[in-house]
Amino acid sequence: MKANLSNDAVVRNLPLADKPYYCMSDDKKEKGFGVLVYPTGSMTFVFRYKIDGTQKLLKLGEYPKEKLAYLRAEYLKASLRVKDLRRGSADGVDPVAEKRRKQEDRIAEATAHSQALTIDKLITEYIEKHAEPSKRSWKEDERILKKDALVVWGKRKVADIKKRDVVLLLESIIERGSPGSANNNFKIIRKMFRFAVQRDIIEHSPCDGVVMPAPLNRGDRVLSESEIETLWQNLDTCHVSDAIKSAIRLILVTGQRPGEVIGMHTDEIDGTWWTIPTERSKNKKSHRVYLTVTALELIGPLKVLDEKTKEMKPKGFIFPCTAIKKDQPMGRLSISQAVSRNMAVPVQVNGKQVFDKNGKPITENKLGVADFTPHDLRRTAATFMSQIGFMDETIDAVLNHSKQGVIRTYNLNRYDKEKQMALEAWERKLNSIITGNESKVIPFTRKAA
Repeated sequence: MKANLSNDAVVRNLPLADKPYYCMSDDKKEKGFGVLVYPTGSMTFVFRYKIDGTQKLLKLGEYPKEKLAYLRAEYLKASLRVKDLRRGSADGVDPVAEKRRKQEDRIAEATAHSQALTIDKLITEYIEKHAEPSKRSWKEDERILKKDALVVWGKRKVADIKKRDVVLLLESIIERGSPGSANNNFKIIRKMFRFAVQRDIIEHSPCDGVVMPAPLNRGDRVLSESEIETLWQNLDTCHVSDAIKSAIRLILVTGQRPGEVIGMHTDEIDGTWWTIPTERSKNKKSHRVYLTVTALELIGPLKVLDEKTKEMKPKGFIFPCTAIKKDQPMGRLSISQAVSRNMAVPVQVNGKQVFDKNGKPITENKLGVADFTPHDLRRTAATFMSQIGFMDETIDAVLNHSKQGVIRTYNLNRYDKEKQMALEAWERKLNSIITGNESKVIPFTRKAA
């Protein structure tokens, strides 16, 4: 079959058949220029030619992904090289042989790269080319990899790391009493080696077949009323800054993610509403949070006095980083580290650490609450809103959980009114827990609504 392959309309309307077929150009000057038409409708433009009696086929590109002008230019370039080759010109090249040679060169280069690449360089490559461009938490990836994998494997070649090496590294982390850290290490190490496979640095990941080193925490920790009261009161006497105290309480009051709370900025607050922007939201959707009276008290004034101009100016970050001068919020791990430290404060007598009979340091839980994480406060707020009687749709809206299934497409309600009602009801309940005075917390049921 022949057709005018310089005309887009003609090419788009080439008939389909039960089997792939070849259609050549009807222009005698375009010898060997043609297109393979598949039953699915996809088309591949090719150049067919002979060298020393051997039939060759060079793929020029897919249509319509590539424009006809580009495909024809590729054909002309390849055909001129074939003509030069047949005439014995030094400029002559067999396009198929050249393509194969380039592929072999790339494979050889990748093989040499993988054989020479060490773990420390792979970590750098993974962070710069994958984690940092695609993950907001890339600094945490970097911290995890540098703490263990870099220390143990740093100068070893990537190709030399085996499954046994991964298992031993994870076991060593568990043995030092950090099962959660072992799980986090495994997740990031596995991603790094998958990245290495994708970039053809190694053929197979040494993490294949390795299971999660420690049982996963199902995340079902919810603080009781007595624990909430104890935590709220003890925050005033524990070893943390006023900013961290307010941030911990604000997580409980609003039910928002710790990372989103500590990144709060005055630009995001408008009256009694706080809008978490798309770039800071976990699900990449902006989220409006109603700020109750308690929440606004914890946030404090939105303007501060400028010492130079003696004028009031926006505060900026509500929980700023004080360790460096750069304008940014406190570190994302600040809250969790503060909680962890205050649940095991070393006991000292006359300035010296006290040990028990087994030689282990004696510690004191300044928070007075059993082991918990800042994220558990978010779960606690959601659980109490449910107990008050609010429906899952409203609680999911407060928490900014993504809608599932077809409701994601058809239900575009932002639930602002319902969110306000839920957070105000939770505030009343929380105040009654903290003060010990019963507040009128009316169960919000369908009937009450």
